[in-house]
Amino acid sequence: MLLKGDRTFIVRDMGGFVVRVNMPGWLKPRPTDHGHGPLAMIVESSLDPGRLIAMHEHRNDEIISWVPDGVMRHDDKTTGRLVTDSRHLMVMNAGRSFWHSEETFSSDPPLRMLQIFVRPRAVDLDPRIQHGPIPSQSPNTWRHLVGSEEGDAPFHVRNTIDLFDIRLEPGARLVFPHMRGRNLYFYVFSGLLLAEDQAFAEGEQGLLLSDRALLLESKTRSLAIAFLIDPDAPIARKGTVGDHRKIPPAILIRVLKKWRQLRNWRRSS
Repeated sequence: MLLKGDRTFIVRDMGGFVVRVNMPGWLKPRPTDHGHGPLAMIVESSLDPGRLIAMHEHRNDEIISWVPDGVMRHDDKTTGRLVTDSRHLMVMNAGRSFWHSEETFSSDPPLRMLQIFVRPRAVDLDPRIQHGPIPSQSPNTWRHLVGSEEGDAPFHVRNTIDLFDIRLEPGARLVFPHMRGRNLYFYVFSGLLLAEDQAFAEGEQGLLLSDRALLLESKTRSLAIAFLIDPDAPIARKGTVGDHRKIPPAILIRVLKKWRQLRNWRRSS
Protein backbone atom coordinates (compact mmCIF):
# COMPACT_ATOMS: atom_id res chain seq x y z
CA MET A 1 0.00 0.00 0.00
CA LEU A 2 1.28 3.44 -0.96
CA LEU A 3 0.61 6.02 1.78
CA LYS A 4 0.38 9.68 0.85
CA GLY A 5 1.21 12.73 2.94
CA ASP A 6 -0.09 16.20 2.09
CA ARG A 7 2.05 19.31 2.36
CA THR A 8 3.00 19.60 6.02
CA PHE A 9 0.98 21.68 8.45
CA ILE A 10 4.07 22.25 10.66
CA VAL A 11 5.45 25.59 9.44
CA ARG A 12 7.57 28.05 11.41
CA ASP A 13 8.28 31.54 10.08
CA MET A 14 11.16 33.18 11.95
CA GLY A 15 11.47 36.28 9.82
CA GLY A 16 13.35 35.50 6.63
CA PHE A 17 13.82 31.90 7.76
CA VAL A 18 10.90 29.52 7.13
CA VAL A 19 10.94 25.81 7.94
CA ARG A 20 8.40 23.15 6.92
CA VAL A 21 8.80 19.98 8.96
CA ASN A 22 7.81 16.63 7.46
CA MET A 23 7.43 13.51 9.60
CA PRO A 24 7.56 10.26 7.56
CA GLY A 25 6.11 8.14 10.36
CA TRP A 26 2.96 10.24 10.50
CA LEU A 27 1.93 8.98 7.07
CA LYS A 28 0.94 5.64 8.59
CA PRO A 29 -2.75 5.08 9.48
CA ARG A 30 -1.86 4.48 13.15
CA PRO A 31 1.44 6.28 13.82
CA THR A 32 3.64 5.04 16.65
CA ASP A 33 6.66 7.23 15.83
CA HIS A 34 7.19 10.54 14.00
CA GLY A 35 10.07 8.95 12.09
CA HIS A 36 10.26 5.77 10.08
CA GLY A 37 13.21 3.64 11.13
CA PRO A 38 16.45 5.61 10.66
CA LEU A 39 14.69 8.50 8.87
CA ALA A 40 13.64 10.95 11.59
CA MET A 41 12.38 13.96 9.60
CA ILE A 42 12.77 16.06 6.46
CA VAL A 43 12.89 19.82 6.90
CA GLU A 44 12.33 22.10 3.92
CA SER A 45 14.06 25.40 4.72
CA SER A 46 13.88 28.79 3.00
CA LEU A 47 16.37 31.52 3.85
CA ASP A 48 16.25 35.09 2.57
CA PRO A 49 19.46 36.77 1.34
CA GLY A 50 21.46 38.32 4.17
CA ARG A 51 20.10 36.04 6.92
CA LEU A 52 22.25 34.41 9.62
CA ILE A 53 21.42 31.38 11.77
CA ALA A 54 23.87 31.76 14.65
CA MET A 55 26.25 29.07 15.88
CA HIS A 56 24.32 26.21 17.54
CA GLU A 57 24.91 22.64 18.65
CA HIS A 58 23.67 19.31 17.24
CA ARG A 59 24.02 15.96 18.98
CA ASN A 60 23.23 12.46 17.70
CA ASP A 61 21.79 13.64 14.38
CA GLU A 62 23.14 12.69 10.94
CA ILE A 63 22.21 15.79 8.91
CA ILE A 64 22.18 15.81 5.10
CA SER A 65 22.05 19.26 3.49
CA TRP A 66 20.67 19.05 -0.07
CA VAL A 67 20.58 22.43 -1.83
CA PRO A 68 18.99 22.52 -5.31
CA ASP A 69 18.15 26.25 -5.19
CA GLY A 70 20.48 28.95 -3.89
CA VAL A 71 23.60 28.86 -1.73
CA MET A 72 23.99 27.73 1.89
CA ARG A 73 27.08 29.12 3.63
CA HIS A 74 28.26 26.97 6.51
CA ASP A 75 30.76 27.67 9.28
CA ASP A 76 31.89 25.41 12.12
CA LYS A 77 34.55 25.22 14.77
CA THR A 78 36.43 22.37 13.07
CA THR A 79 36.52 22.80 9.29
CA GLY A 80 35.67 26.49 8.93
CA ARG A 81 33.66 27.96 6.06
CA LEU A 82 32.07 25.75 3.37
CA VAL A 83 29.58 26.48 0.59
CA THR A 84 26.83 24.03 -0.36
CA ASP A 85 24.82 24.47 -3.56
CA SER A 86 23.38 22.41 -6.44
CA ARG A 87 26.85 21.02 -7.18
CA HIS A 88 27.94 20.23 -3.63
CA LEU A 89 26.50 18.18 -0.77
CA MET A 90 27.12 18.30 2.96
CA VAL A 91 26.64 15.62 5.62
CA MET A 92 27.17 16.49 9.28
CA ASN A 93 27.58 13.33 11.35
CA ALA A 94 27.05 15.21 14.59
CA GLY A 95 27.74 12.38 17.00
CA ARG A 96 28.37 13.46 20.58
CA SER A 97 28.56 17.19 19.67
CA PHE A 98 28.92 19.42 16.62
CA TRP A 99 28.57 23.22 16.44
CA HIS A 100 27.85 25.16 13.26
CA SER A 101 26.17 28.24 11.77
CA GLU A 102 24.44 28.88 8.45
CA GLU A 103 23.92 32.06 6.47
CA THR A 104 23.27 33.69 3.14
CA PHE A 105 24.97 36.84 1.92
CA SER A 106 22.87 39.80 0.80
CA SER A 107 24.20 39.19 -2.74
CA ASP A 108 23.04 35.53 -2.73
CA PRO A 109 19.78 34.32 -4.32
CA PRO A 110 16.99 33.10 -2.03
CA LEU A 111 17.82 29.70 -0.57
CA ARG A 112 15.45 26.73 -0.65
CA MET A 113 16.83 23.41 0.53
CA LEU A 114 16.18 20.21 2.45
CA GLN A 115 17.85 19.26 5.69
CA ILE A 116 17.37 15.55 6.30
CA PHE A 117 17.73 14.16 9.81
CA VAL A 118 18.84 10.53 10.05
CA ARG A 119 19.06 8.59 13.31
CA PRO A 120 22.48 7.01 13.88
CA ARG A 121 22.87 3.42 14.96
CA ALA A 122 24.19 4.46 18.41
CA VAL A 123 24.60 7.52 20.61
CA ASP A 124 27.68 9.70 20.99
CA LEU A 125 29.64 8.53 17.95
CA ASP A 126 32.64 10.58 16.83
CA PRO A 127 31.63 13.88 15.18
CA ARG A 128 32.70 14.49 11.59
CA ILE A 129 31.71 16.44 8.51
CA GLN A 130 31.63 15.48 4.84
CA HIS A 131 31.49 18.09 2.08
CA GLY A 132 32.30 17.94 -1.60
CA PRO A 133 31.12 17.89 -5.21
CA ILE A 134 28.41 15.49 -6.31
CA PRO A 135 28.25 13.60 -9.61
CA SER A 136 26.68 15.40 -12.56
CA GLN A 137 23.02 14.60 -13.09
CA SER A 138 21.35 13.23 -16.23
CA PRO A 139 17.60 13.82 -16.70
CA ASN A 140 15.26 10.98 -15.73
CA THR A 141 18.02 9.06 -13.94
CA TRP A 142 18.26 8.42 -10.22
CA ARG A 143 21.47 9.74 -8.68
CA HIS A 144 22.80 7.91 -5.60
CA LEU A 145 24.08 10.49 -3.12
CA VAL A 146 24.17 9.03 0.40
CA GLY A 147 24.31 5.55 1.86
CA SER A 148 25.66 3.55 4.77
CA GLU A 149 29.37 3.37 5.56
CA GLU A 150 29.59 -0.07 3.95
CA GLY A 151 28.07 1.06 0.63
CA ASP A 152 29.43 2.78 -2.47
CA ALA A 153 27.61 6.14 -2.26
CA PRO A 154 29.85 9.24 -2.32
CA PHE A 155 28.61 10.33 1.14
CA HIS A 156 27.55 8.25 4.11
CA VAL A 157 25.48 8.21 7.28
CA ARG A 158 25.84 5.81 10.15
CA ASN A 159 22.76 3.72 9.57
CA THR A 160 21.05 1.61 6.90
CA ILE A 161 19.46 4.18 4.61
CA ASP A 162 20.17 5.40 1.08
CA LEU A 163 19.29 8.73 -0.55
CA PHE A 164 18.70 9.34 -4.27
CA ASP A 165 17.56 12.40 -6.23
CA ILE A 166 16.21 12.92 -9.75
CA ARG A 167 15.26 15.63 -12.22
CA LEU A 168 12.36 14.52 -14.41
CA GLU A 169 11.11 15.77 -17.74
CA PRO A 170 7.38 15.89 -18.54
CA GLY A 171 6.06 12.47 -19.52
CA ALA A 172 8.98 10.51 -18.04
CA ARG A 173 8.02 7.05 -16.75
CA LEU A 174 10.33 4.91 -14.63
CA VAL A 175 10.49 3.09 -11.30
CA PHE A 176 11.59 4.38 -7.95
CA PRO A 177 14.77 2.87 -6.49
CA HIS A 178 14.03 -0.41 -4.73
CA MET A 179 16.02 -2.95 -2.76
CA ARG A 180 15.21 -6.17 -0.97
CA GLY A 181 14.15 -5.56 2.63
CA ARG A 182 13.89 -1.78 2.25
CA ASN A 183 10.88 0.55 2.43
CA LEU A 184 10.55 3.55 0.12
CA TYR A 185 9.93 7.15 1.16
CA PHE A 186 9.89 10.00 -1.37
CA TYR A 187 9.41 13.78 -1.30
CA VAL A 188 8.43 15.99 -4.24
CA PHE A 189 10.51 19.16 -4.11
CA SER A 190 8.87 20.63 -7.22
CA GLY A 191 6.57 19.52 -10.02
CA LEU A 192 3.88 16.84 -10.15
CA LEU A 193 4.26 13.05 -10.05
CA LEU A 194 1.81 10.18 -10.38
CA ALA A 195 2.22 6.86 -8.57
CA GLU A 196 -0.49 4.19 -8.25
CA ASP A 197 -3.13 6.63 -9.56
CA GLN A 198 -2.28 9.15 -6.85
CA ALA A 199 -0.97 12.64 -7.63
CA PHE A 200 1.96 14.00 -5.62
CA ALA A 201 2.53 17.75 -5.95
CA GLU A 202 5.20 20.05 -4.51
CA GLY A 203 5.81 19.38 -0.83
CA GLU A 204 3.85 16.11 -0.82
CA GLN A 205 5.34 12.78 0.15
CA GLY A 206 4.81 9.05 -0.15
CA LEU A 207 5.67 6.00 1.96
CA LEU A 208 5.65 2.45 0.59
CA LEU A 209 5.81 -0.15 3.35
CA SER A 210 7.25 -2.88 1.15
CA ASP A 211 10.26 -3.50 -1.09
CA ARG A 212 8.40 -3.94 -4.37
CA ALA A 213 9.07 -1.80 -7.45
CA LEU A 214 6.84 1.27 -7.78
CA LEU A 215 6.26 3.02 -11.10
CA LEU A 216 6.15 6.80 -11.33
CA GLU A 217 5.17 9.21 -14.07
CA SER A 218 6.15 12.87 -14.19
CA LYS A 219 3.41 15.19 -15.44
CA THR A 220 5.64 18.31 -15.44
CA ARG A 221 9.30 19.13 -14.97
CA SER A 222 9.86 17.72 -11.51
CA LEU A 223 12.52 17.35 -8.86
CA ALA A 224 12.26 14.65 -6.19
CA ILE A 225 14.24 12.70 -3.64
CA ALA A 226 13.77 9.09 -2.54
CA PHE A 227 15.03 7.02 0.38
CA LEU A 228 15.46 3.28 0.76
CA ILE A 229 15.06 2.56 4.47
CA ASP A 230 15.68 -0.53 6.57
CA PRO A 231 12.71 -0.24 8.96
CA ASP A 232 14.29 -2.71 11.40
CA ALA A 233 17.72 -1.09 11.65
CA PRO A 234 18.97 -0.31 15.19
CA ILE A 235 18.42 3.39 15.92
CA ALA A 236 19.33 5.94 18.57
CA ARG A 237 16.45 8.34 19.27
CA LYS A 238 18.52 11.05 20.92
CA GLY A 239 18.90 13.63 18.14
CA THR A 240 18.90 17.31 19.11
CA VAL A 241 16.46 18.04 16.27
CA GLY A 242 15.43 14.70 14.79
CA ASP A 243 13.99 13.49 18.07
CA HIS A 244 13.41 16.79 19.85
CA ARG A 245 11.40 16.51 23.08
CA LYS A 246 8.82 19.02 21.77
CA ILE A 247 7.75 16.83 18.84
CA PRO A 248 4.07 15.92 19.44
CA PRO A 249 3.58 12.33 20.63
CA ALA A 250 2.18 9.77 18.20
CA ILE A 251 -1.05 9.40 20.20
CA LEU A 252 -1.84 13.07 19.57
CA ILE A 253 -1.26 12.63 15.84
CA ARG A 254 -3.62 9.63 15.81
CA VAL A 255 -6.35 11.81 17.30
CA LEU A 256 -5.64 14.60 14.82
CA LYS A 257 -5.80 12.20 11.86
CA LYS A 258 -9.15 10.82 13.04
CA TRP A 259 -10.51 14.35 13.51
CA ARG A 260 -9.45 15.33 10.00
CA GLN A 261 -11.01 12.19 8.52
CA LEU A 262 -14.28 12.96 10.33
CA ARG A 263 -14.21 16.59 9.20
CA ASN A 264 -13.59 15.59 5.58
CA TRP A 265 -16.39 12.98 5.76
CA ARG A 266 -18.85 15.58 7.06
CA ARG A 267 -17.87 18.03 4.32
CA SER A 268 -18.41 15.42 1.63
CA SER A 269 -21.77 14.21 3.04
